[in-house]
Amino acid sequence: MINSSARRVMLDTNILFSAMYKFEGTPFDAFVKASKMPYRLVLCDQIIDELRRNFNRKFPAKITTVERFLSIAHYDLITLTSEDGMFDDEENIRDMDDRPILRAAKKARVDIFVTGDNDFLESSVTMPKIMTAAQFVIL
Repeated sequence: MINSSARRVMLDTNILFSAMYKFEGTPFDAFVKASKMPYRLVLCDQIIDELRRNFNRKFPAKITTVERFLSIAHYDLITLTSEDGMFDDEENIRDMDDRPILRAAKKARVDIFVTGDNDFLESSVTMPKIMTAAQFVIL
């Protein structure tokens, strides 16, 4: 059962990739924190697809690690459809491939988006709150 009072946190692909590659350090700490109350981890299809592609390209022998990790992690999955419209502040994200991720975060009513991607960090997007893994861990 989902606790509606939990703060919803989406982790970007780069944070998840680092957390899965090395089960220690700030990205892993951010994953652990986002997975426990008072937070609720939220992922979207785009992030999971990108995670699989990146792992398969860089570490093809370890792709089962991704599948195992995703099968035991507790998260809400958000899927965008063709009916999901754009948001006004999407244009503040320079990389067109990142815009659906922002759209999914907004659709899921995510409170915090954790990333290492400067396209997000340097944008003027205010909702969700965008921060680094280090900022989230000390929050």
